Amino acid sequence: MSRRSLALAILAFATTLSQAQPSLPSSFQSRTIHSPAGADIFVRWGGTGAVVVLIHGYAENSDSWAPLAADLMKDHTVVVPDLRGIGRSSRPTGGYDKKTQAKDIRAVVTALGFDRTFVVAHDIGNMVAYAYAAMYPDKVERLVVMDAPIPGIEPWNAILLNPGVWHFNFHGPDAERLVAGRERIYFDRIWNDFTGDPSQPDDATRSFFTATYAQPGGMRAGFAQFTAFSTDAADNKVFEQVKLTMPVLAVGGEKSFGALQAVIMRHVAINVQEAVVPRSGHWLMEESPAYTVDLVRRFLDSPAPSSPVRTEVTDDLGQKRVTPSEFDFPQQANPGTGSSGVGGIQTVVLKGDPNESGVYTIMLRVPAHTQIAAHSHRDDRVATVVSGTWHFGYGDKFDESKLKTLPPGSFYTEPPGQNHFAETGDEFVVVQITGFGPSSTEYVDPAQDPRARKPN
Repeated sequence: MSRRSLALAILAFATTLSQAQPSLPSSFQSRTIHSPAGADIFVRWGGTGAVVVLIHGYAENSDSWAPLAADLMKDHTVVVPDLRGIGRSSRPTGGYDKKTQAKDIRAVVTALGFDRTFVVAHDIGNMVAYAYAAMYPDKVERLVVMDAPIPGIEPWNAILLNPGVWHFNFHGPDAERLVAGRERIYFDRIWNDFTGDPSQPDDATRSFFTATYAQPGGMRAGFAQFTAFSTDAADNKVFEQVKLTMPVLAVGGEKSFGALQAVIMRHVAINVQEAVVPRSGHWLMEESPAYTVDLVRRFLDSPAPSSPVRTEVTDDLGQKRVTPSEFDFPQQANPGTGSSGVGGIQTVVLKGDPNESGVYTIMLRVPAHTQIAAHSHRDDRVATVVSGTWHFGYGDKFDESKLKTLPPGSFYTEPPGQNHFAETGDEFVVVQITGFGPSSTEYVDPAQDPRARKPN
């Protein structure tokens, strides 16, 4: 063999090693679990500790989670199912709406003996994960969604008009016939359209995922994920009426959804953190695995956010009488649901729960020299200034000329969806607010939402 031939052979071998197909850790156990919703779900799991469920997307299967699963299994129990119709799960004729697939995920979690878990999702997996969190809110510790829309949740209608999502409407028997034997051409178009790095996913990864969809019935089942979008949109409009209360991390690739992922999730959740993966497109596990894994791990491992403190001075008849000295403000800030989300605000819940349906009353202690940008709340609220001087105005952006000075004893209203803004002067202000939950906070300019700001 010539020196040049030997060099080419070594290069080819090195390329093969660098492009090994994605695979979950070999130590993971595997099992097929029957879902009462009508599918047999293949799942792998491994590790020890708090349980994390990873839900993959389209043009991939559960092996796409290889980098994250390998990291999290060090101190978490990692559960990784194939969605119905994909990978080694069964391919039933129906049930591809995301509510039904959420039931599949719940069947997997309980069959393995687990209950409350973290949930991490990507692409189509976001849609299943949102349905799961909305249907089983007390079973989700924290939720991570990565780079995909939620059917029916704005700006869904605008997204549908983008020619880049042509594949959302490409399905049915004729599409199956056109793609049969040409699956790699079809998937290459999708991978290439949404990547920020033309070399990713690499050839070995593309070939591996293509083979899983090229199995009998694979493309029919894959297309069915999109056929169900109209049903999903109707279901999500119902889910949206009750906001998710668990912490949510919304991750977008800089060259794909970016900050839009957090905008979408703030329509359906009250505690959303935003993260953008630099230089990455849609395929986060392939394009930027180390950065994305670190983001997810830090979010899952971060301390639980403080909850609003409750002032409990209630007798057996539900009667409550509280003097100003009995307002038990926490030592640290805890903005909580129903506040503007500004980090320095301290919240006390006096009655009810702003996260739940029904009447609630909260007390807010707002620090001096605090300016709050224009925002609104979904519920109808009335408020009284208890102490300090509050400066309050209505409008779509902060405008000092529209502020009215409200001394102690003043009353004002916050009608549902009405944008308003406020600021404090040289002293803190205590404001009492009553509304009808569940409450939420939407900023006119998402960039001014303090809940999305990253710590220095």
